[in-house]
Parts: sequence; C-alpha cells; structure tokens
Amino acid sequence: MWALFALLSAFFAALTSIFAKIGMDGINSNLATALRTVVVLVMAWGIVLLTGAASGIGGISVKGWVFLILSGLATGASWLCYYYALQNGEASKVVPIDKFSVVITIVLAFLLLHEKIDWKTLLGGALITAGTFVLIL
Repeated sequence: MWALFALLSAFFAALTSIFAKIGMDGINSNLATALRTVVVLVMAWGIVLLTGAASGIGGISVKGWVFLILSGLATGASWLCYYYALQNGEASKVVPIDKFSVVITIVLAFLLLHEKIDWKTLLGGALITAGTFVLIL
C-alpha cells in the first residue's frame, strides 16, 4: 500500500510543479509560497480533525517536537527556494534538480541514520545523478 501512496505523491508533486508554474505568472514567488502553504495547512488540519488524529498531540515527545519543527523549517526553506527557481527557470529543468534530493537523502540516511547502502542503491543514485545532469544540460 505504501508504494501506491508513493506513486500518488509523485503524481501530485508533478501537478504541483505545473500548477505552480502557471499560477505564479506575475506573482512574487514568496507570496505564492505563502498562499500555497495556507492551503496545505488548512487541508492537513482538516484531515487531522476529520480522522481524530489530533488527540495524539499530547503524546509527542520533546525530541519529536524538535525534529518536526526542524522538518517544517526545512520544508519552508525548500518551498521558498523551489518556487523562486520555478518562477525564474524552466519547470523541465527545475524539477529534476529538485528531485536530486533523492540522492542527497540517500547520502544523509547513510551518514545520519546509519542506513545500509547496497549496490542497487548506489547504482540507482548514480543513475539519478546522471539523469539529472542529462536533463539540465
């Protein structure tokens, strides 16, 4: 089931890029990011409230709070940079560079989370890296 949701995530991420590129015409990229964030905020809290998941807030540890806040700050920085790049560059070039985050995640997962890297992960990371350069050059 997780693979289906991962594919849906990729599909919606693709729509995000196309819709954002069209919608940002004549709008400051920071304003566009802020507007998008409000929509995401309302949608996420709506799902939390509808599913009753809000009751879990009290069980979040200090470590959980710290890393969720850091994740939120990283997301915000990523979105601000992404929208600026998308507004000023071609979507077909910006998106592959953004998706290079897959390779960066593999490296960080190895260094910080001590996840194992096998030959398939190395090969996949190398192919993503090569593909990114092919697409942007």
